[in-house]
Amino acid sequence: VQLQASGGGLVQAGGSLRLSCAVSGLTSQNYATGWFRQAPGKEREFVAVVSRRGDATYVADSVKGRFTISRDSNRNTVLLQMNSLKPEDTAVYYCTTDRWRAVLGGSGEYWGHGTLVTVSS
Repeated sequence: VQLQASGGGLVQAGGSLRLSCAVSGLTSQNYATGWFRQAPGKEREFVAVVSRRGDATYVADSVKGRFTISRDSNRNTVLLQMNSLKPEDTAVYYCTTDRWRAVLGGSGEYWGHGTLVTVSS
């Protein structure tokens, strides 16, 4: 199983970015996919998760109303739309896939390399 995250970059506060996570090699139909982030000097933080079929999502309170997670039509790419970005959103963002509860708890079996998001004030 491979996860490829992309879409990070530098953006001004109030701006938007869209991250993508392409998942390949996954045979299970029960795996959810989520995003975590880790800012310098801080612990890894859950951001959002979406079910395999895309019909269930859960977003952390810290980003609720600003970030949206979804799947594209082929269900193998998970998107994280980030609007109204704040400097405190600056972090390396990682995608992960496993069963829903494992993803939510940060113990997913599969992780991609991170993509850096930097929000300037």
